[in-house]
Amino acid sequence: MARGTCVAVLAGMTTTLATHDVDVWRERIRAEYLEMPGLHLTMRQAQRLWGLDELTCAAVFAVLEREKFLRRTGAEAYARA
Repeated sequence: MARGTCVAVLAGMTTTLATHDVDVWRERIRAEYLEMPGLHLTMRQAQRLWGLDELTCAAVFAVLEREKFLRRTGAEAYARA
């Protein structure tokens, strides 16, 4: 795999996303959650709010979850961990 890319697997599909794009969105979404501490968004709501495609949104949320910045609630929403 080339440097500066990451592989995302979603619903049985594998694709390559630019690491730069994921990092940019990770920082923007992190800032939004810091600015609004009670923010809880489902994946679909986040896609609409930030105009993201499903794959990019899933990759960014996976990184934020892995970093323990976000957690998934029982209602499949993402909230600050």
